[in-house]
Amino acid sequence: MDGRAIQERAAARTAELPGADLEHPFGPDWDVFTVRGRVFMLQTRVTGEPIVIVKARPADGAALREAFPEITPGYHMNKRHWITLNEGAGIDPQLVEDLVTESYLLVIEKNLPRAQRPVDPDTFGQVRA
Repeated sequence: MDGRAIQERAAARTAELPGADLEHPFGPDWDVFTVRGRVFMLQTRVTGEPIVIVKARPADGAALREAFPEITPGYHMNKRHWITLNEGAGIDPQLVEDLVTESYLLVIEKNLPRAQRPVDPDTFGQVRA
């Protein structure tokens, strides 16, 4: 998956997430995606390559960095809690969507009071029988 596809796929997934907004607090070179004012994804090309930065549980982030050379510590973010997706053949569209969704849910779960949550992170995306 090339860089443009990574960023397009990630941005398209955010459009499906309730309460997600696009902001530019750091200028036009940074797309910052938030939920209720809390950052869950960033996109930029300031490194010379298109990158997507998302939040991850520390153990998951470490496992992903080990499994995929295209996943590195979060660019200009806390390296323990954020990962960077770089372009490359190992990153498939479903993985990008899953990581964006997980980042969104982590931010909701850890940073938003229940009354402000647009979704319940424990049940979001589950199909009811």
